[in-house]
Amino acid sequence: MLTEVVATRYVTPLREGGSLPGIVEGDDLGTYIMKFTGAGQGRKTLVAEVICGELGRRLGLRVPDLVQMQLDPVIGLSEPDQEVQALLKASGGLNLGMDYLPGALGFDPLAFEVSAREAGRVVWFDALINNVDRSWRNPNLLVWHGELWLIDHGAAMIWHHNWPSAEQASARPYNASDHVLATFGPDVAAAAAEFGPQITEELLTGIAADVPEEWLLDEPGFDSPDELRRAYVRTLMARARTISDRITIGEPTKDKPSQAPEWLAGKLPRRAVK
Repeated sequence: MLTEVVATRYVTPLREGGSLPGIVEGDDLGTYIMKFTGAGQGRKTLVAEVICGELGRRLGLRVPDLVQMQLDPVIGLSEPDQEVQALLKASGGLNLGMDYLPGALGFDPLAFEVSAREAGRVVWFDALINNVDRSWRNPNLLVWHGELWLIDHGAAMIWHHNWPSAEQASARPYNASDHVLATFGPDVAAAAAEFGPQITEELLTGIAADVPEEWLLDEPGFDSPDELRRAYVRTLMARARTISDRITIGEPTKDKPSQAPEWLAGKLPRRAVK
């Protein structure tokens, strides 16, 4: 079960993402990136964050700690932005918090080096959860204290937006040609040998149990949150059995220049991220 924290202060919105997450402080004296149930993508985004984030962590990948965050919309009354106020009003109750990594830099492949082993582990993981949002267009990776951290998994597991087609979707291959780590020669075979045996029904059932029940209520076609949890487990188990053979890496769609600040891309040496 994820730790529950109460939000005590809304600090500032983050405008990089479409869901308008915000930096908040909690009653445990921690600082978090809060993702809201009232955002346009809805609670399924938060479900994906929990299942994929906790799965990544249990496989040994670096994912910021996740917590359940109770939000009283009154903490945003002094926020001058009407869009933010509307979002807070629509998100009273239980939301998701991700540990804030102060000083973290957005990953740029021209400024940081990644080993083939680590690249393979991330690509294999993204293939399993069908993460379409780790491309050179939007890496969703941070470098913190010289290490690679994975963030923002809300767009993964797209099959849970249409459960009748989930079985068919779970069998689809994963094209990693545009993956932000594709240029580092990902050792997908080594990742499959390491991660494949770890994907068990017991592991996935424990992870699905971390999803708050209220985010799983009233899903069409399911009689209870536990039935829906079992559907997540079945779909990921089915995908894990064959995904290692269905990952392709070809030429990216097009080149893109580095988005790192000039002082970073031009002056810092390439750093090893193990």
